Amino acid sequence: MSGVRAQQKQKTRQALIQAAFNQLSADHSFSNLSLREVAREAGIAPTSFYRHFKDMDELGLTMVDEAGLTLRQLMRQARRRIANDGGSVINTSVVTFMEFIDNSSNQFRLLLRERSGTSKAFRAAVAREVKHFILELAHYLESETKCNSMHAYIQAESMVTLVFNAGAEALDIEGLQRDELIERVIWQLRYITRGAGHYVRETNKEA
Repeated sequence: MSGVRAQQKQKTRQALIQAAFNQLSADHSFSNLSLREVAREAGIAPTSFYRHFKDMDELGLTMVDEAGLTLRQLMRQARRRIANDGGSVINTSVVTFMEFIDNSSNQFRLLLRERSGTSKAFRAAVAREVKHFILELAHYLESETKCNSMHAYIQAESMVTLVFNAGAEALDIEGLQRDELIERVIWQLRYITRGAGHYVRETNKEA
């Protein structure tokens, strides 16, 4: 019976997280959400909220963690597809990221807004998720290009910063404008990659 209760509790907790994400929009940020609104959307009484989260801040921090994890999992899947089926790493990664923007726009909005929001705890949580993302890409670059860890991290940080900025732009455009943005980002990432590769080769010659 305890197992059933645990499953139900986890299901309700996830419903609260999803309810909060559902209420985010271009005009409605996390700071505008109320506990009562979230509980109503999740189908529970407001007092039951506290069985799952201490307060709205704890819910928000959990949402940041979930958004970051979702994005990292998608990018891992993209790298596995590339390893199995071939194709351009940059093209596949950019398309996968834009699919995340389309399918999980509110998750990305949360990361984007809270990255520079007023809450120190939220800023730290988003910074931590972005760093996880950078580190995973840096490890991949290090293994694939044979550059050292410092160069891989610098390259990964540049690429992630560029892609996140493009993601912010992508939220407000579609159609031809979106296609042009994707093409531009792909070329910008190629410039970074080729420049980094050239620098590493020249550095190795001098060594």
